[in-house]
Amino acid sequence: MSSEEPELQGRVLVVDDVQDAAASLAMVCELYGAETRTALDGLEAVRVAAEFRPDVILMDITMPTLNGYDAARRIREQDWGKNMVLIALTGWGQPRDVEQALAAGFDGHLLKPVEPLEMLDLVRKLRKRRG
Repeated sequence: MSSEEPELQGRVLVVDDVQDAAASLAMVCELYGAETRTALDGLEAVRVAAEFRPDVILMDITMPTLNGYDAARRIREQDWGKNMVLIALTGWGQPRDVEQALAAGFDGHLLKPVEPLEMLDLVRKLRKRRG
């Protein structure tokens, strides 16, 4: 990796019920310098977030057990979850889909398949906004 390439510092939790998708995105995050964990559903995401305390959560919306919207709400209810950067990952990209994600507590919204540089740029912008 050259010095011009963006780096992803800190802890990142990748949540997706498709194990290969979660592992692939976690690997991309690790290549850019993040320490990562994965979770395969919303309940596991809340549990892992409580233990791991990530700086950023990249979370699928459509998952069994507990969907991404409800998982985001539960995370935001916790003191430790108020300042994390939460980004929704979804195949749905209409304005109402983005609004629903933001209303649930996400800071941003990315369409699948996630483009790594787009994700890194959004994380950087949202981290600045959160301070």
